[in-house]
Order: sequence, then C-alpha cells, then structure tokens
Amino acid sequence: MAAPAATQHAELEELRQKIAALQADLREKEANSELVHPYSQSYGRAMISSILGTSDGGKSLAGTKLRVGGWVKTGREAGAGAFAFLEVNDGSSFDSLQVMVTKEVAEEVGGLKRLAPTGTAVLVEGELAETPEGTKQAVELKATKVLHVGACDAATYPMAKKKQTLEFLREKAHLRPRRVHREHDGEGFGRRPQAWNGRGFYYVHTPIITASDCEGAGEMFAVTTLFGKEQELRALPPPPSKAELEDLRGRVAAQAERVKEAKGAAAADKGDASKAAASKAEVDALLALKKELEAAEAAALYQGGFRRTPQGDLDYKDDFFSRAAFLTVSGQLQGEAENSNTTRHLAEFWMIEPEIAFCDLQDNMRCAEDYVRFCCRWVLDHCEADLAFITKMYDKGAKERLEQVAGSSFARCSYTEAIEKLEEAIKGGRKFDNPVSWGIDLATEHERYLAEELFKGPAFYMKVNEDGRTVAAMDVLVPKVGELIGGSQREDRYDVLVERIQETGMPVEAYEAYLDLRKYGTVPHSGFGLGFERLILFSTGLENIRDVIPFPRVPGSAAF
Repeated sequence: MAAPAATQHAELEELRQKIAALQADLREKEANSELVHPYSQSYGRAMISSILGTSDGGKSLAGTKLRVGGWVKTGREAGAGAFAFLEVNDGSSFDSLQVMVTKEVAEEVGGLKRLAPTGTAVLVEGELAETPEGTKQAVELKATKVLHVGACDAATYPMAKKKQTLEFLREKAHLRPRRVHREHDGEGFGRRPQAWNGRGFYYVHTPIITASDCEGAGEMFAVTTLFGKEQELRALPPPPSKAELEDLRGRVAAQAERVKEAKGAAAADKGDASKAAASKAEVDALLALKKELEAAEAAALYQGGFRRTPQGDLDYKDDFFSRAAFLTVSGQLQGEAENSNTTRHLAEFWMIEPEIAFCDLQDNMRCAEDYVRFCCRWVLDHCEADLAFITKMYDKGAKERLEQVAGSSFARCSYTEAIEKLEEAIKGGRKFDNPVSWGIDLATEHERYLAEELFKGPAFYMKVNEDGRTVAAMDVLVPKVGELIGGSQREDRYDVLVERIQETGMPVEAYEAYLDLRKYGTVPHSGFGLGFERLILFSTGLENIRDVIPFPRVPGSAAF
C-alpha cells in the first residue's frame, strides 16, 4: 500500500534538506582546501594573507569555517572579561587578523589571560564573520576552539607591543624577524628560488659568522683577527718565566709586611714626622711593586704570539668580536671543516633550508618532495641544450631520471623498514662493505641501494618517534647520490630541549637565543636542508661533486 501523499512529501523534503546540507558541507570543504597551506595540512591552517588579501578584504569568505595560526601582536579583554580580541599575525601579510575568543572557549586552554600576551603563539579554529560598518577590517574570526597555545611570559618577553628603537631590535636579532623582515625579503625576491613563490615563504639571510656549533660533525673554521696582531705581539719583550713571577710575588708579599710594620710605628708615635714619611715611602714602594707584578702577569699571558687565559686557552679579549667566532655550519641554527675527501663532500657549499611553522613531519616531506620535483621539471623545461650535452657526454640516463622524478611520487619507508630491506638483500646474496643492524647510520652504499635498486627512484626513509626509540626525522635518498635532503620535525618543547642540552653536557647559555624561540610563543615546526650541489650532481649524473661547483673548496685545496 502506497504511503500517503503528505508522508511522501515530507520524506522528499527531508531528503532535499540532507542533500542541501551535504552540498553546503562540500562547498565549505572545497573553500577550506583552497585556503589551507599545502605544507600545513596536518594542522589545516589557512594563511591570513589568503583571507585579508582578497579583493573585498575577506567578505566573500564570511561564514567559512577555518583555522589560522600565528603570533598575538596585541590582545585585550573586553565585555568585563567575557571575551578578548586578539590581533594575530602569521607573517604572510602586513595586516593582522582580529580573532574574538569568548571566555568559555578560552577556559579549555587556561583562560583569556593566557592568550592575550604579546608574543603568544596560537592555532585557532572558528568562523569568519563580517565586522560592523566602519571597522578597520572587513572580517574577523569568531573562535570556536583553541587548538594550540605557545605561551609567552609578558614580564620577560623583550618584544613588547610598544615602539622600540632599531638599536634595541638589533640586540634581539633572533626575535626581530617576527617584526621587520618582510621588506628585506621583498628586496631579495629576485634571488629566491622560484619554487617558493606563492607558497608563503620568506627569504632569510642567516649569519655567515656564528658562535654556535650546530652539528658538531666536524671542526669549524675560525673567524679571527688575532693572526694580524701576531707580529705586533711578538715585538713585545719576552714574557717573564714562572720563577721570575714567583720572585716578584714574594717581593710584593715582603713589601706588604714592611708597610704593615711602618704603619704600626707611625701610629705608635704620631708626632714623629720621619716615621710618617717612612710609612708613605713603604706604601709607594708596595704600589710600584704591585703595578710591576700586574704588568708581568699580563705579559705572561702572551704565549706563542697570542694572549691566553690563566687556564692556557686563547683569550679573545683583543679579537674583533671579543669572543670565539666561526663560519656557520647551518642557517637552521643560525663552512664546516669536515675532513672528508669523498665525491659527495665539499668544505664550502650552498644549502636550501626552509623552516615551516605549524608543520609536522608529513607536511615537511610534502614540501621536500615538491621542491625536488619542481627543480627537476625546471631543468627539463629550461635546460634542454645542457641536458642534451650531459646525456651525450656523461650520463645517457640523465633526462630519463629527471622525467621519472618530476612525474612520480616519492616512496616512503620507515627507518626500521629500510633496515629490514637491507637485511633481506644481504640474505639474498647482496654484499655491503658496512654492516647492517638496527641503530646504525645508513652508509652511502645503503642509501644508494635503496634509491637505485629497491625503490628505483627518490625515497624518504623516516625515523618516527611512535616506538619511543627513534625521532621524527627523514632523509630523501636519490639515485647516483644517496642522501640529498635531511630534515625533521623540530623539538618545540622548551623544557625537553633544556634537559637534552644538559644531558649532553653542552652549556645552556650558548643556546639562549635558540631556546628563546621556544620560550616565547612556541609552535610545532619542521624544516630540512638540501645540499644544492648534490641536487646538481643528481641532475647531471656527474660522479664527483667538485665538478658541479665553480670553485671547489676541499681539504688541502682552496685555490683561486
């Protein structure tokens, strides 16, 4: 028996409503997918520039549910503590996005007072809404959930919202890019690899000279002016011997006793002018001896043409920076003298080193893969004549290899899986010079086997920390080279990082600037380093890295 018409109509209307709801949800997801940054997918984060940079200032996005993450520029409570307005900036635009957070939403993360301080890092989910007419911004985000808070102690945070002098900002160079770097990046846009255009990256010239040893893998090159002063110091009189110093110290001690006696005699007979004069003469003699001793002790510190500390170490007081300084090993912390003469190592080389906020290991790998594929496609599209020459003269498979990489996804395997694959190869008769067992650092022969024979193309091998034995890191292995990229999800927890530094016996003071980035508004972040010459080595098929850089610098050779 057929259902009554009224029932059929109600069911049809309910079905229409469901379809409409599904279509609205699909439209919202499509809108969100266009806004979400490609390398922040794990956090679903939209760049503020994609909202405020629209022709209508974001009005067309009103009603869209999304997430934004960044740092609080200013924060203020309103409505008698019922809600707060946060000006959040992620560096993608000059303007900040206003985020309104109610007391109820903030209670889940410790209250409004935890969110409002300048410098606090936040990841907020909410709905975009139009603001009243006459308001500075066309839209604001009404928060429905706070997903991350990188707290910032307002009492000690040096980058307060008040106006600060350029001199002061120079003293806080590790925090300054949060404020003043956009103009610098604009000037350097032409030098930026085109792969990063439109991805929200900024070009940062990190220091060439540093006081930090980032990797600890090799001896760092010293930057010093002491050698220029060596001849000047050698012209000084020879330093006193230990015996001469001890004799002088004994004379000072004996003279101090004579002063004590002379002062006693003068005090006992205050009317005797001769005793007072004798006391003064003894004091003058003591002062002269002390001055002579001070000069002798200072002269004794100059050994072998250099000033040294009492412990015998080099004293950098007279040096240009008044401290030990070196050529940097990595821009990620801020030339490394690694005594390696392999075909893959140089003492001077160029690195591509992106760092991405609100980015986990998976997003980091997407970025690394996209960059390598972009570079391969660029060579194929713009270097046809060069490739023809390389293919003819050096590597017949160069173009095919580039095509394969540019047009395919990279394989992924965990560190444990990589070891298992290598052990299987050994059981099958494959011989390696270096032994294979869980816990080793993969040697070049292992990396090349995985990339060239097993995966037959680029591959990530990852160390993930789910098992408690490994860390959230990855390497990209490519044919002909082996390791091309090394990257990781960085440790963003301040307490954990301090504990690790102390465990390894390193001085915490030397890493205060690095720690400040975790102390004041920390966020989950990742990055990687790509050796640019290794990328060229892979692209050309040449065997030795010294042939892909104009002026190679290697142990024992720094010609030109």
